[in-house]
Amino acid sequence: MVDDAMAARAGLSTTPKLIVASNGLVIAKYHQDSEFRSLIAQADIVDVDGMPSVLATRLLCREPLKERVATTDFILDACETAAREGIRFYFLGARPGVARKAAEQLQARFPGLQIVGVRDGYFSADEEEALCADIRASGADVLWLGLGSPLQERFAVRNRARLAGVAWIRTCGGLFDFYSGRIPRAPLWLQKIGMEWLYRVWQEPWRLGKRYVMTNPVALYHLLTKTRG
Repeated sequence: MVDDAMAARAGLSTTPKLIVASNGLVIAKYHQDSEFRSLIAQADIVDVDGMPSVLATRLLCREPLKERVATTDFILDACETAAREGIRFYFLGARPGVARKAAEQLQARFPGLQIVGVRDGYFSADEEEALCADIRASGADVLWLGLGSPLQERFAVRNRARLAGVAWIRTCGGLFDFYSGRIPRAPLWLQKIGMEWLYRVWQEPWRLGKRYVMTNPVALYHLLTKTRG
C-alpha cells in the first residue's frame, strides 16, 4: 500500500490498483454471473476473506494459504501504517453518517491518521464524475469503497480511469458499519473458526439469512471441486 501510494504520488502509476475480497458470496456469484466474473478478473489483488477458502487449500493444495485476510482486520493494520507513513484515506459508502462516524472512531484510535474525505453511498450515476473529481482533489491515496457487492466492484471498474492519482481502490463491503459501532463484530472465537457469517445471520436474519442459505452451498461446491495448487 505504501509503495503504491508513493508511486502514484510520483506519477509513476496513473491507474489505481483494485483490491477486492473473496468470501462465499463472491465465490458463488463469480461462478454464476459472467458480468461479475469479468469485474473480479480485473482486480489486481484478491484477498481471501473467509475461512472456508483457507480450509479448502489446507485440504487440497500442496501450499495452502496461511491465513484469512479479513477486510475488517486489515483496516487496522492499514490505519496504523497510514498514520505512520502519511498515507491518506477516503471513505465512500454506507448510510448517511455511518462512514463519518467510522472515520472519527478510527482517527481517535490512530492519532495522525488522515481521512481526507467522507461520503455516504447514496448517489446517482450522474453524480459519479463530480464525486471522482472530489476524491482526486482530496489527495487521497486509498479509496475505501463500501457499497456492497456487486455495486462496489462495478463502481470501481467503471470509474478507474477517473481516479487517476489514487493508488488503491479497496472494496470493503460493510466495513463502515462495523467501525462506526452500528453493527458489532462476532466474538473472536467465532471469527477464528470461520463462523462469523453465522453471527451476522443472527444479527440480521431477514437480510442475510436467505443470502447465506443460497450462496454458501454453491461456494462450498466450487471450493471443493476447483481448489488446487
